[in-house]
Amino acid sequence: MDEIGVLLMRPLSNYIQQELAKRFTLFKYWEIPSESLKLHSDIIRAVVGNGVQGANSALIDSLPRLEIVSSHSSGLDKIDLVKCKERGIRVTSTPNGPTDDVADMAILLAIATLRRICVADRFVRNGIWQEKDFNLTAKFSGKSVGIVGLGRIGSAIAKRAEAFGCPISYHSRTQKPESTYTYYSHVIDLASNCQILVVACALTDETHHIINREVIDALGPNGIVINIARGSHIDEPELVSALAEGRLGGAGLDGLEHEPEVPTQLASLDNVVLSPHTAAGTVETRREMADLVIANLEAYFSNKPLLTPVL
Repeated sequence: MDEIGVLLMRPLSNYIQQELAKRFTLFKYWEIPSESLKLHSDIIRAVVGNGVQGANSALIDSLPRLEIVSSHSSGLDKIDLVKCKERGIRVTSTPNGPTDDVADMAILLAIATLRRICVADRFVRNGIWQEKDFNLTAKFSGKSVGIVGLGRIGSAIAKRAEAFGCPISYHSRTQKPESTYTYYSHVIDLASNCQILVVACALTDETHHIINREVIDALGPNGIVINIARGSHIDEPELVSALAEGRLGGAGLDGLEHEPEVPTQLASLDNVVLSPHTAAGTVETRREMADLVIANLEAYFSNKPLLTPVL
């Protein structure tokens, strides 16, 4: 398969770069000038992207022999699926690999936000503990948790939260008949009836800014929002103003709307815990995801069924 060109869009792990290079002719998008990319477009038949950079319409149009996009992500919002379908380009993702890590991160962010772990860490490191006691914080166990999106990750979050004695409710496009959790058909109603609101849905046109001012106000000054999905799920200026004004109790965010840029005011707030979109960023999971990306490519170019097809 070494005559098949694969375009890697982002500098992912050394492991996936090495494994791709063993099997294919590897092109690294960040190292190739656009003019040079055109010279290789006749042999590039596959693209490997992730949740930051995938295959948009312009890239697809520039690669006339593109046959498959194998995404190193469970999200698909960085891939022009309509264009891929029109061109007959196959698409795969890594839907299951990140589930445990992302669910773990949701619980971590919730506890860290409620217990002000980052503030407490600075309190100790800066020697303030020698002068006074740390302020009391809020407990996690037993608090009501509302989940936006009860898919694989949302369900894994619910299972973990249940272990802490948290009542679970959720919102999704349709009610899950097999679920025993309380269902709300509107996000505002979900926010009004929980203390911790967790965003775990896919980013689509419908879910863009699904967490807006009305939802934030429904959650209220004692509520917190946790986002382990995409930054654009939340209307960021509204979130920042609510946190600064005390209309929202806190936030734990693994993604931002215009990442890696961080609003100055958001970064200055003590009631926020920030993570650089690394919920699935463990050695174990990234290797599992890399192996699945490569396995899908090998299956496709060997005329075998794809392991995790999207298109």
